[in-house]
Amino acid sequence: MFRSRRAPRIAAALASATLLFATAACGGDDDSGSDSAATGTEGSSSGAFPVTLDHKYGSTTIESEPQRIVTVGLTDQDSVLALGEVPVGTTEWLGGYDGAVGPWAADKLAGAETPTVLTDTGTGPQVEKIAALDPDLILAVYGGLTEEQYESLSKFAPVVAQPKQYNDYGVSWQEQTEIIGKALGKEDEAAAAVKATEDAISSAAAENPAFKGASAVVATPYEGMFVFGSQDPRSHLLGDLGFSLPADLDELIGDQFGANISKERTDLLDQDAVVWQVTDVAKDPGTLHEDASYKDLNVVKQGREVFVSESSDYGNALSMGTVLSLPYVVERLVPQLAAAVDGDVDTKVVPVGV
Repeated sequence: MFRSRRAPRIAAALASATLLFATAACGGDDDSGSDSAATGTEGSSSGAFPVTLDHKYGSTTIESEPQRIVTVGLTDQDSVLALGEVPVGTTEWLGGYDGAVGPWAADKLAGAETPTVLTDTGTGPQVEKIAALDPDLILAVYGGLTEEQYESLSKFAPVVAQPKQYNDYGVSWQEQTEIIGKALGKEDEAAAAVKATEDAISSAAAENPAFKGASAVVATPYEGMFVFGSQDPRSHLLGDLGFSLPADLDELIGDQFGANISKERTDLLDQDAVVWQVTDVAKDPGTLHEDASYKDLNVVKQGREVFVSESSDYGNALSMGTVLSLPYVVERLVPQLAAAVDGDVDTKVVPVGV
């Protein structure tokens, strides 16, 4: 999340984790909280309605098959598209893509009208613009809605907010897809989509046994050094590929998706591999290597850094971390990680995504 574009992205998500989306959230109908993430109590894989979904602010009942879906969650559009539906409205987070649909998902539009894009400014969902789209379902699964925002949006349509048991923006892509599958009455399709992507990741892991048990972390040079926690989709992917995360990562980050670390804790980056999302793959590595607290770490001296341009399609797909973007990422990230952990200090890890 950034611009160059880094600042807006991380700042927006940070605001979201604390305040983001601070103007409009809505959804469910009932304030009876639940300890389980959105789970269908009726309907389920048969696609029957009504279906009730639990979330951070209670539960929401969807009475019939949605026809006009608006995605407020920053990556929810990919799950909707993977299930054969096209939202009427999406929320732009990064990339500036038509309809907020990245190239890894564009074929899923299949000639349908491009969704109206709502801009995430870090101040909350655009309630009036959402209402004008006449939605019959608002999805905010990968999001950080406040209760006030949830209630505001609920005046217009049923809202499915983020699951209660995760940090804001902490739901895994698997559960995100499954929750949205329940909301759309497409549980079987959601399970199949999740399996296809899991199979692609599992195959890559099996082909690279050196990943198993190796340690890795994802970071970005935002206002110093910003490290992503275990519930961020980038970290999820490393775990799915077989890597382990630093043991005290979440202890340092707390209940956020990521946080800046002090100069005294750059040791957190000294892993078997560190994946850097940077603004400029030509210049940013050199700047990082000028930092006295970082340049002498083994991960630097032994050439185990992976650099990804965060403003490229590849970098955007990595940030999204969805059922549709991850196969696109795996094709590009796995060769970089393999070069980083091959044990040969002379192997160059080629930056990707210019």
